[in-house]
Amino acid sequence: MNLVAQFGSNPGIAHLEAAKCILHYLKGTIDPNLVLDRRMKGGFDLVGWTDSNWAQDPDDCQSTSRFAFDVGGGVISWSSKKQPTIAMSSVEAKYIASANATKEVVWLRMLLQELDLPQTKATIIHADNQGSIALAHNPVSHSRAKHIDIQHHFIRERVERGEVSLNYVSTKEMMADIFTKALPCESFEKFRTNLGVLRAT
Repeated sequence: MNLVAQFGSNPGIAHLEAAKCILHYLKGTIDPNLVLDRRMKGGFDLVGWTDSNWAQDPDDCQSTSRFAFDVGGGVISWSSKKQPTIAMSSVEAKYIASANATKEVVWLRMLLQELDLPQTKATIIHADNQGSIALAHNPVSHSRAKHIDIQHHFIRERVERGEVSLNYVSTKEMMADIFTKALPCESFEKFRTNLGVLRAT
């Protein structure tokens, strides 16, 4: 949907065919519901996944950031959008995606506090790039990171405060991929279930 929407003002045959596939999928998946259950995945702890596709768009070389956040076994917040600047490496693209996810964490933690569900420990954000995790945890200025806009270093401050913890997860377990990648059916269904979208029983 994310890719098709980019051609909404001037769609071609390929875009219309893709839109038909989306509608076919929606028609065949009317039954699943978003389920929030405090018994799943450690009560009401906020957990997230973040990823990006580096220079995915051949027209403008922009990367796409995506994240999803889970509370009580059900996804409550998600996003998939192009990054405003062109990343010069996959590490930078994933670091920018992690910074965007961290901004969402700050807002969600405040919301959960108001709902009497305070987050007593750091929110874990799963990422699949060791370089971007190291960049977020190491406040030392890296020569390869000097060009990264200061706004993206926001994540370092939140890691130091203990509000966010970036944890490595293998690419095969990156649930945020469901938003922008064409996945094998088995992976798609596994991620959909893990995000709390379940068939009614």
